[in-house]
Order: sequence, then structure tokens, then C-alpha cells
Amino acid sequence: MSNDPLLQPYDLKHLRLKNRLMITSHEPAYPEDGMPKDRYRAYHVERARAGVALTMTAGSASVARDSPPVFNNILAWKDEVVGWMKKLADECHEHDCAVMIQLTHLGRRTRWDKADWLPVVSSSHEREVAHKAFPKKAEPWDIARITEDYADAAERMKAAGLDGIEIQAYGHLLDQFWSPVTNTLDGPYGGGLENRMRFSMEVLRAVRARVGPDFLVGIRYVADEDLPGGISRNEGLEISHRLKDSGLVDFLNVIRGHIDTDAGLTDVIPVQGMRANPHLDFAGEIRAATKFPTFHAAKIQDVATARHAIASGKLDMVGMTRAHMADPHIVAKILRGEEERIRPCVGANYCLDRIYQGGMALCLHNPATGRELEQPHAVPKAETRRRVVVIGAGPAGLEAARVAAERGHEVILHEAANDPGGQVRLTAQSPRRAEMMQLIQWRFAECTRMGVTFRFNSFADAESVAAEAPDVVVVATGGLPHTEVLAEGNGLVVSAWDILSGDVAPGARVLIYDDAGDYAGLQAAEKIAATGAEVEIVTRDRTISSEVMAMSLTPALRALQEREVTFTPTWVLTGVSREGNALTATLGSDYGGARRTRHVDQVVVNHGTRPLDEVYFELLEGSSNLGEVDYEALIAGAPQRVTRNPDGAYQLFRIGDAVAARNTHAAIYDALRLCKVL
Repeated sequence: MSNDPLLQPYDLKHLRLKNRLMITSHEPAYPEDGMPKDRYRAYHVERARAGVALTMTAGSASVARDSPPVFNNILAWKDEVVGWMKKLADECHEHDCAVMIQLTHLGRRTRWDKADWLPVVSSSHEREVAHKAFPKKAEPWDIARITEDYADAAERMKAAGLDGIEIQAYGHLLDQFWSPVTNTLDGPYGGGLENRMRFSMEVLRAVRARVGPDFLVGIRYVADEDLPGGISRNEGLEISHRLKDSGLVDFLNVIRGHIDTDAGLTDVIPVQGMRANPHLDFAGEIRAATKFPTFHAAKIQDVATARHAIASGKLDMVGMTRAHMADPHIVAKILRGEEERIRPCVGANYCLDRIYQGGMALCLHNPATGRELEQPHAVPKAETRRRVVVIGAGPAGLEAARVAAERGHEVILHEAANDPGGQVRLTAQSPRRAEMMQLIQWRFAECTRMGVTFRFNSFADAESVAAEAPDVVVVATGGLPHTEVLAEGNGLVVSAWDILSGDVAPGARVLIYDDAGDYAGLQAAEKIAATGAEVEIVTRDRTISSEVMAMSLTPALRALQEREVTFTPTWVLTGVSREGNALTATLGSDYGGARRTRHVDQVVVNHGTRPLDEVYFELLEGSSNLGEVDYEALIAGAPQRVTRNPDGAYQLFRIGDAVAARNTHAAIYDALRLCKVL
């Protein structure tokens, strides 16, 4: 047996878990019609096959009709869920992976205009900032029926053959009753802690009575809201002891913080640039005090930290949930002695941010996550070895090279710069986004391991590419900033890239016109504001930084609000003129003829990129497909067989921003689905 603390088995009551790594409850928003169908099952089975001991499905599976999902949750109040969950559990069990599900009633953390348009219910009339619904105050009949709803849902999960359930009590209905901030009830369910916990204890008793003593029941709960007037650390410890002493639960899954605002949620589940594993020590304190099975997850991104959590006795099971989205094969790589090959989670939070914007979870770093039915995590070998030339060593080019090399092809990559990275290298100049370089470092290491030939400081043209005698050419040259968006004064502005690269020094009074809404504008604003400059960010959108989603926006806003930064949405920069040593910026509006002017000494424009595509067009004439892509074949995962020029010497493709300005995930996804069938 291995001496690795992570690989030691753990006995949770009667259930033996083969190691200490788990995927905590989370909702990737893959359900179809509220059911965990094939896509959902494939996602969990991939991770079970790779060796994780416990996978928890369905963050916030809804137990009642008046808990309508706001991010495509599983509907645990429907009987048909049993069959789908049984399929998932059975397949995971084939790989000796235990399966649980999280059950909840969202309370006020939803909206009344979803699903059946029923009133939102809570323990007060106070709305949640994030979802904005004003709830009705729960009546006794609400409490009675919801208690039965929990028991019914738990019984369905036992019937499905799951190993257990987890009740959710952070930011949802049960702990809305616990918290003095959200409980204004009188009588048996309001006032002191015993009364505020009465509802949850009734739920746990009803669940236990329905599923019996041998079915595992745990609770993921807040033990410190870190909120004025909320559940304190001391009260949270008391809650922990009461839960343990009740005899109704088999494990505690500890949360610290509150999730009623974007900022609060981000502190609970930290993103890129924030402190790693911020609540691990706190969870360890709960375990030490209760001496009860304790689980926890919150930005535990790397195996070393997870190993420490177990070895030091802070946790019994450690959750690496987003890390398993980046690399589902973490356990398999540990077992093979290949920890250095684990694809790192970079904290970009593309997964969670997309959920809270109404999309399904995707990993910025791994386009196969959530697409297990269509895209491989391990690329199969090709029948015939070919020579593939890639131009550009940004994320798209490196992914193309990596996937082609994994197919067994000979790969040669030309890069004009000294080092790989492309736009990511510029992005990572901001300390808070330095983790982004791991996207590049991991791919570069994988390419090097597989023997990709790198030609740095090589400005590829048609002649140099032809000299390589390629069978396939992939152009991944990215783009350059586009700033010529004004009716007048385009020559007086600089780009966000100019600021980030250091090619242009920040001014003292700066207007940033952010017409792309992505990270570049925010990062430029932060760098300029840090000098003490006055900064105004103008956008024609109704919201600021529209492409930077809620949780990822939080640390940027914190930094900017501490400085002299003003946000001005719904205005359009139409022109810039010079007046002496100053600039006059003219603002117009899409909503009418209103005009404003600003007097500044620097104007920064962030308007995305335009493709750097000269070499692509130089290479067109010599290609067999004249650059054409069969989209139907691309989507279906079939090889590209277009022939428009029978005399062409090679197939030619371009990917990422060399096609059009999109994002890092799109660039990597382009490369994977094109090159996996080369």
C-alpha cells in the first residue's frame, strides 16, 4: 500500500472510500429537462474511471416546486430522477467510486418568475441581493410541506442506489432560518439558536426516518457567515456540535462565508489572484473541535495542498472540484507517478461564472470538460503519421501542437517571439492574473515531452513554411489590438495592450473606452489607477466589463473602487481632439442625441483584436483546401477532407484569434476539435 496520505482508504460509517480525494457537490448545469442525462453522467463517469473516491452530484438539486432552479439544477422532486440517477450511480460504482447528491430548497436564493411562478419563501421578507426576489415569510404549512419534500427526495435517492445524500445549508433555506440576518420569525422557528435550528432538525429527522440508519446523510453548512449580525464563528461551532450530537448526520462539509452577493460568493469560492485554500484552517478547527468526519473544498487547486490537508489532520476527505474540471485524471496521474503532468486549475472560474450567467460549466483550460460525449480527454493515436506545422505559440497554437503530437504526428512550431504565450503572456503581466501562465507552461511542457520542435524568433512566411514540407499547416497567429473606432482622432489614442506591455506610460487623467468588455480594459484601468491617476471607464454597454463575469469581476472591482476610478456605462466615445497638451474626448449615445465632453491627457481604447492573418493568406494558394473548413465534419468530430485545389501540397487551417477575436477557451477548443482527428 502507498504511504501517500491521499491514497489511504477512509471508512465513512459502513462505506469504504478508496482514497481521500472527492469532488464536492456542484451543479455544472448539464441537466436536460431537469434530469442528469447522458452528458451529465459522462462527466461524472470520466472522473470516476480515473480514480476519484467520491463524486457528489447536483449542487442544489431542488426538492420542491417552489424552489425553481436559476442555473439548470436537477429536479429531485420528480420521480423520473430515480432512473437517471441510478444509471449514473451504477456506472460510477463500476469504477469503485461512491456517489452522493446534494439536496436543497433554495429559499430566497431564486426568482419568483421561474418555472411555475410560485412565491419565493424564506424566514423573512428580506430579498437576496444576488437574485432580487422578495420572499413571503414562511407559514407553518410551508415548513411542514417542505420537510416532507426533503424526505421524499431523499427516498428517491436511496431508491436510485446512491451511497448517500448531502443537505445544503449555506445561503439556502435551512440556514436562512439559522441566521439572525435572515430570520425575523416569532415563535418556535425564530429567536434563539435552538428555535432557528428547529426546521433543519425536523428536516433531518424526517429524512432519517425515511431512509433508515444505514443510508449516509451529511450536511454542507456555513459555520461562520463572516457577516455583521450573521452566524458567528462561535455560533457556528455550536451549530457543528448540535449537528454531530443529533445523531442524524454522518459527516460535516464545512463552509465559511456568505453567498448572497457576488463579492460574498467569491470569498467563499475564491477565484484567480485570490488566496488559495483560505478556509482550510477553519475547517480543520471544526474537525478538531467536533472529532467528527469533516469534508471541505475551497480553492484547493494542487495535490500538495490536498495532501497537507489530510496529513495534518485538518480534513478526512478533501474536495478538489474545480481542479477535477481542469483535469479529471488527477488520481490516475498520482497513481502513475505523474503529478507533474496534472493539468493545473488556473482559477479563471470560467466554470462557475458561466453557470451564474445561465450557461453550462466549461473549463477555460480544458475544452473536453462537459463535452465528454464529443471531445476526448486523452487523444487517440492516428493511423498515419503526418508532418504538422503550427504557426504561433499562444494557447491555440500550443494546444494544436500538443494534440497533434499526442496523435503521433511530427510537429514543428514557429513562434516570432522569444518565448511561448501569445496574448496570455501579456494578460499575466497583472499580478492577479499571473496564474494564467500555467495555461502556457503546461502545454509547453507537454509538447516538449512529446518531442515537438520549437523554432522561436521565427517569423514564418510562405517560403519558410513550404521549406518544412508540411502535410498540414495550422495558423494560430492571434490578433493585434484594433483601436480605429472613432470618427476623428484615432491617432491620438493608445490601446489597452500599450498600457499592459509598458510601451506607453499611464497618464494622470485617463479615459478608458472599453468597447470590448473583456479583461484587457479592466487590467489597463487597474495598472493606471495604481499610479494615483484619475480614471474613467466609459462603455456603450448597459453594464461594465460585460464579458468579465460576476465572480471574476469581484477582485478587480475591489481594487478599482479603492482608487480614483469612475464607471460610466451607456456612453459612446465618438471622437478625440487635441487642445494644447490636453485631449478632449467627445461622448455620444446610442439612446439619442445627447453629448458630453471630457478633458483628459490620455485616451485608452479597448476594442478587441483584428486577426494577424498575413501568413494565412500567403499560404492559401498552395493549400489543397484553400483554407476551407467543413463545419459539419468539425462539429461531428470527423476528419477534414475538403479538396478545392488538387495540386495543393498541404491542408491549411487557422484557429483562435487569427480567425476572429474571441476568448482563450474558444482558441483552445478550436485546436482540440480540429487536431484530434488529424
